[in-house]
Amino acid sequence: MNEISRKKKKFAKLYDKFVNQIYRFLFLRTSSKEMAEDLTSQVFLRGWEFYLKNEIFDPKSFFYQTARNLAVDYFRQKNKNPISLEGLSEIPDPRISIEEKIINDLELEKIFLALSKLKPEYKEAILLRYVEGFSPKEVAKILEKSEGSTRVLISRALKVLREEVNKRETV
Repeated sequence: MNEISRKKKKFAKLYDKFVNQIYRFLFLRTSSKEMAEDLTSQVFLRGWEFYLKNEIFDPKSFFYQTARNLAVDYFRQKNKNPISLEGLSEIPDPRISIEEKIINDLELEKIFLALSKLKPEYKEAILLRYVEGFSPKEVAKILEKSEGSTRVLISRALKVLREEVNKRETV
């Protein structure tokens, strides 16, 4: 098996492993199914082009960092708010009842409304840590910050998010 065939096979495995996670991350950032699909394909196209010439030592961080950069570029070009309430109900969980879904949607709506008020770096830190489930060390690598400053960033983001949620509950 030649070098290109070996790389294709290995990259296909990486794609299969990370495509759904990257799509979800981008969907939550853009609130658009189509844009998330487009950006996801760009992530893996750029990944493949990079992989042809280099090794990818930490694929998880590499793909998330690429997705993050593409999302930032997209919002700079479009000057859009990265999170909206459209599409919240587009990711249903078949294991929960209708009543639980309504309650969860209302809670999610509160959180997403509050999240939309946060500055972009806070939103991103919260999404990576609590939606994507990354450790603070992994979030730090993706955000290209030290682990200590990332922990502080996440802590501050949570504090501001709690304040926003509480503000909405008292109104």
